[in-house]
This record gives sequence, C-alpha cells and structure tokens, in this order.
Amino acid sequence: MKFLVFLCAFLLAISLVNANHYGCGISPCGIGRICHTLRGFCSCVEIVHCLDVNLRSNQMAQWRDNSGVLFTQYDITITNYLDVDITQIFIGTDCTLELRDYQSLWNVVRLPNGELTLPSYQPSINKNASYTFGFIVRGDRLPNMAILAVTY
Repeated sequence: MKFLVFLCAFLLAISLVNANHYGCGISPCGIGRICHTLRGFCSCVEIVHCLDVNLRSNQMAQWRDNSGVLFTQYDITITNYLDVDITQIFIGTDCTLELRDYQSLWNVVRLPNGELTLPSYQPSINKNASYTFGFIVRGDRLPNMAILAVTY
C-alpha cells in the first residue's frame, strides 16, 4: 500500500512537471499557475487568484460491481465567469483518474498526454455559462484535476 501511495505521488510530481509546458512566450507558467489568455494578452496567473474560471465536482453515484469493486461517478462543471467565451481549455490530471473503462469518460476529450479538453462538438463555453463533463472511476477518491491553460 505504501508503494502505491509513493507511486501515485511520484507520478503526480512527474505529471505536474510535464504539464508545465503552457506559458506565455517561451516561459512556462509553472506549478500552481494557469496560462490565462484574454483577448490575445497572455499572463501566468496563480490558481488561487484566477476567479475567471473554475472546476466544481459533484459525486453523482457510487456502487459495487458483482466482484465487489467500488466505482464512483462524478460530474465536473467548468464555470466561465467572464463576459467572453472560453475558446480553449486544458485540464491536467494524474494517476488518480483511474477510469472504469475507456467508455467511462463523456463530454470531454482525453489527450494522449492525459490532459482533458473540450470535444469538437463543444468548441467553446459561452460567457457567464457552465459546461459539465463526467466520468466513472474505480474507488471513491475524487481524481486530482487542475486547469492548466484557458483561452478566451
């Protein structure tokens, strides 16, 4: 069990380092910051100070299958608080996003590097509006997620 905790922490650290490729110009924003582009102006904003967009989770259901494995369904709502549409968003994840199977993620696209982004049928999030995606994971732990970059 300690090995799994260590492995998850190690993979989280690696994923956060790898996720820092978003930035303004040639400088990545770094851990704990969002690459925030509004009307063509890019800035690195600390996550706690970015009040323009947020992620909110809601546990929808929980059950055990016939073999006793616990699964939990979550909805994640992205809320845009600005008077401008979000045209692109990237959400970082790590090893805690252990999906039940490849069909257990909807209304969002998982990129090869593990990041989540809007699907082609939802190219933007309207001003002062929200968009919800969902997934089913093994266990009952809410996966780690953070907005890495947003473009308005």
